[in-house]
Amino acid sequence: MIRCIRHAAVFCLLLLVALLVNAARVQIIQSDRLDSNPANRRLAIARYAEPRGNILVDGKPVTGSRDSGQQLRYERTYVHGPMYAPVTGYASQTYGTSMVEDAEDDTLAGTSDLLAPLPLLHDLTRFRPHAGHVVTTIRASMQKAAYDGLGGRRGAVAAIEPGTGRILALVSSPSYDPGVLSGTGEEVTGAWERLNRLMSQPMLNRAIRQTYPPGSTFKIVTAAAALDAGVVDHVDTPTGAPDPYILPGTRTRLPNEADRCRDASLAYAIQWSCNTVMAHLGVKIGLAGMLKAVGGFGFNDRTLRIPSPVSPSNFDTDMSDDQLALSSIGQFDTTATPLQMAMVSAAVAGGGHLKYPYLVERVTRSDGDTIAHYGRRPYRQAMYPATAHQLQRLMVRVVEEGTGSNAAIKGATVGGKTGTAQHGVGNSGTPYAWFISWAQAHGAPQAAVAVAVVVEDTSVNRADISGGGSAAPIARAVMEAALRTSRS
Repeated sequence: MIRCIRHAAVFCLLLLVALLVNAARVQIIQSDRLDSNPANRRLAIARYAEPRGNILVDGKPVTGSRDSGQQLRYERTYVHGPMYAPVTGYASQTYGTSMVEDAEDDTLAGTSDLLAPLPLLHDLTRFRPHAGHVVTTIRASMQKAAYDGLGGRRGAVAAIEPGTGRILALVSSPSYDPGVLSGTGEEVTGAWERLNRLMSQPMLNRAIRQTYPPGSTFKIVTAAAALDAGVVDHVDTPTGAPDPYILPGTRTRLPNEADRCRDASLAYAIQWSCNTVMAHLGVKIGLAGMLKAVGGFGFNDRTLRIPSPVSPSNFDTDMSDDQLALSSIGQFDTTATPLQMAMVSAAVAGGGHLKYPYLVERVTRSDGDTIAHYGRRPYRQAMYPATAHQLQRLMVRVVEEGTGSNAAIKGATVGGKTGTAQHGVGNSGTPYAWFISWAQAHGAPQAAVAVAVVVEDTSVNRADISGGGSAAPIARAVMEAALRTSRS
């Protein structure tokens, strides 16, 4: 009898050990696979069981949460959704997250270890702290000025504080309301399909995810390369550029919209946007020199994050001289995001030093305690300080005496550069209007803001003045808002 009991006890012990081993296998070895199984709804239910943390602009939330009463309880809401969509992105129970909602999802969803009061508490206990908040660098008045300025036209605006790299405005138009994607069901899937079918592509973030031929605004980069390389000794010295200029190795004449570009100085070429002078200088600088220059401004950088990924701006690394000539005036395969061209302007305004652009200032716990802070940090040395100071004067001349007069602001020094980027087969498409600029209040130690504006398919003539007519007023409104903010 005792022997049978002993055997039964051993058998039960073995069963218990097997049960513990299996439990350990499920909870430790297979936990990640089970968590990621699409059939497992528990994670989704837990994720939306509490309100999501907020994204803040000027200390005020531009997001919120709504109790839907459904199994996935809390849905995301947005304040002025279309205006801030290029910043916030969407947080959808059906389609996931994008932009800041994606880049800072751990904080906003309350799953970040940094939110726990004790290190590793979340991993050890599965304790879920209250969701944290994300404080952006955006200024509400500047965002509104850019959004209202575009007025629903296709285009984008990016504004940067040159001394820090803070992104002060980031607008893409036309936009969309991310709140229509927050929940689940046919209404949400219908909204997603409708937004993705629209030819205007409202969900495309044109400010950081769309690249355009930068046209004549790129001439600032070529001018910096010419001065840094010593190809131009003085901005007022004749450059020897012919007019007409025949693209090297071809019979193609490069036209000018401006007059008196033959043998014009660099200063005149920037003020009135002479294609022939800048193409001529680009070839003299050479491909290696131009690649060094564009790299200093951030072109061809595939690692840029703000914290969302930014599409790389392109300058080809292998070209013939005729292609280099066109690339040096922002044509051929040269393309740039509006953020990239704001960085070009910021480098000039910042004395040649380019700060890393960033959109998130800090993240906090639910009670407001900061758990991570993102400050200024160097990015590239775009040009020599002496070169930047010369380009500052040239850009000021564009606004005071040249094609950028629509950007002038009383009580401030404003530098700018207009541009018209032609596109389509044989340049048959209606041009994009560009304007890049910076503004510094009289008596201020540094520029308050650098701005880039692009307006797609603008209904104006092809002259570079179109950038001054369509894009410059938008830039002026954004700069005025920045100057008011800096004074307050």
